[in-house]
Amino acid sequence: MNTLHSLISSLFLFSCFLPLLLSFSPPQTHLPMQCLDDQRSPLLQLQHHLYYAPHFTFSSKFDLWDVNTDCCSWEGVTCDAYGHVIGIDLSYKNLSGSFHSIFYLHHLQHLNLAGNNFNTTLFSYRFDKLQNLTHLNLSSSCFHGQIRVEISHLTRLVSLDLSNQDDCYWRNGYYYNSATLKLEKPNFKTFIKNLKFLTELYLDGVDISTQSTKWCETTSLVLPNLHVLSLSSCGLKGPLCSSLSRLSFLSKLILDGNPISYLPPNFLVNSSRLVSLSLSGCNLNGQFPTGILLLPQIQSIHISSNDQLKGQLPEFPVNNALLSLSLFETNFSGKLPQSIGNLKFLTNLKLSSCNFFGPIPSSIANLSYLVNLDLRSNKLSGSIHSSLFTLQSLKTLILGENQLVGKIDEFPNASSSSIQELYIGNNYLTGPIPKSILQLPRLEGLYIGENSFSSMKLDMFVQLKNLKGLHLSNVSLLTESDNKSLTFPQLESLSLRSCNLTEFPEFIKRQDKLKYLDLSNNKISGAIPNQV
Repeated sequence: MNTLHSLISSLFLFSCFLPLLLSFSPPQTHLPMQCLDDQRSPLLQLQHHLYYAPHFTFSSKFDLWDVNTDCCSWEGVTCDAYGHVIGIDLSYKNLSGSFHSIFYLHHLQHLNLAGNNFNTTLFSYRFDKLQNLTHLNLSSSCFHGQIRVEISHLTRLVSLDLSNQDDCYWRNGYYYNSATLKLEKPNFKTFIKNLKFLTELYLDGVDISTQSTKWCETTSLVLPNLHVLSLSSCGLKGPLCSSLSRLSFLSKLILDGNPISYLPPNFLVNSSRLVSLSLSGCNLNGQFPTGILLLPQIQSIHISSNDQLKGQLPEFPVNNALLSLSLFETNFSGKLPQSIGNLKFLTNLKLSSCNFFGPIPSSIANLSYLVNLDLRSNKLSGSIHSSLFTLQSLKTLILGENQLVGKIDEFPNASSSSIQELYIGNNYLTGPIPKSILQLPRLEGLYIGENSFSSMKLDMFVQLKNLKGLHLSNVSLLTESDNKSLTFPQLESLSLRSCNLTEFPEFIKRQDKLKYLDLSNNKISGAIPNQV
C-alpha cells in the first residue's frame, strides 16, 4: 500500500512539473525535407530535354542544376515540407526543347516558363495532370496555335498568363504576324467557364476575334473574383458592357488595341479599387467619364490614340494618387487646370496632339517626381516658365508645335539637371537661347527650330557633349567653315534646313556617327564632298 501511495505521489508531482520541464526543453530544429526520388526523376528528365537556344539556335545543354545536390536546393525549384516540388520558375533563360516531364510533378502549384524560346504549339502537353496548379505563366515564349482545352480544366488556377507570344519573336530579331495563340475551339466562353477562382487573367495578343461581343458579359458573370483583366490586341469587338463595373475587386483593366468603339455612361466611375486603366487604340468615341480621373486609388490612365474621344481634365484634389496620365491623340480639350499641381506623385504626363489651349499651368513646377512631360501639338499659349527646367527628375520636356511666345529666362542649377530631350520647336519664341540650356549635361536631343530666336552660332552647342540630335531648322545661323574645333562626337541626327547656308558646312565631314542629315532649302552650291 505504501509503495502504491508513493507511486501515485510521484506521478502527481511529475504531472505538475511537466509543463515547466517542457518550457526548458531545447528548441526543435525543423530541417527542410530532401527532394523525394519520384520528384527528382522528372526534374532530371526536364534538364535532359531542355537546351539553351538564344535566337532559336542550339547553344548548349541546359545545365543549371548540379545533380550531386538536393534538387529542392536547385535554382528555380521550390519544395514543400514533405519534399514535393510545388514550384518551378525557369523564366527568361533562353530555353527551348520539351518539358513533358513536368506533368509528373502532381503537387506542382506554380509553373513559370515565361520569356523562353520554345517556338512550338501546346498540343502535346497534358496540363490537366497538374490539378493542384494555381499559377501558370507561359507568356512571351513563342507558343502558337490553339490553346489546349486542358488548361481550362485547372479549376484551382488563380493566375493565368499566356500573353504576348509575339514579344518572343521581337526579342530574337524576328517578326511573325501569324504566329500567335488563339481561342477558337474551345472559344473564350468555354475556356473560362470553369476557372471561377481566377484573380488574374493575361491573354494579351491571343486571337479571340471569333468570339461574339458577349465576351464582356461572359467575363463579368463567370469570373467575379478578377483583380486583373488584360486582353490587349485580342480582336475583341465592342461595345464594352456596363457589367464590368460590377467586378468589385477589379484593380487593373487593359484592353488596348481592340475595336471596342463605345464606353457606357459612367463606366467604372464607382470602381473604388481600380488602380490602372488602359484603353489605347480602341477607336473610342463619345465622352470619357471624368469620374475615372478622380477615383481614389487610380494610378495609371492610358487612353491615347482614340482621336474621336472627347473629354476635359477635372479639378484634381490634393494628393491625388495618379502616377501616369496618357491622353495623347485624343479629342480632349479645354484649359489645363492649375490644380494639376496637386498630382504630387505624377511621373508621366503625355497630352500631345489634343485640343488643349491657354497657358501652361505654373503649378506643374511642383511635380517633383515628373520624368516625362509631353504637351506638343496643342494650342497652348503664353510663355514657357523657366521653372520647368528645374524639375530634378525631368528627362523629357516636349512643348513643340504650340503657340508659345516670348523669351525663356535663365534658370538655376542647370548642371544638375536630368533633361535628356528638349523639344520647343515650332512656336513663336524670341530672344537668345538661354545659356542655361547650353549647360544641360545630359542633353541628347535639342529641337529648337521654327521659332524667332536671335542669330546663333553652331559652336554655341559644342559644350553639349552628349548631343545625338540637333534640329535648328529655319533659324538665323552663322557658321565658321574653317573652325577645326567644331565637332559633335555623338551626333547622329542634324537638321539645318532653311538656315540660309551658302556653303557646305565643313564640320559635317568630321561627324563619323551621323545617320540623318537635312540641309534642304538653303543656298549651297557646288558638289557634295566625298567624305559625306
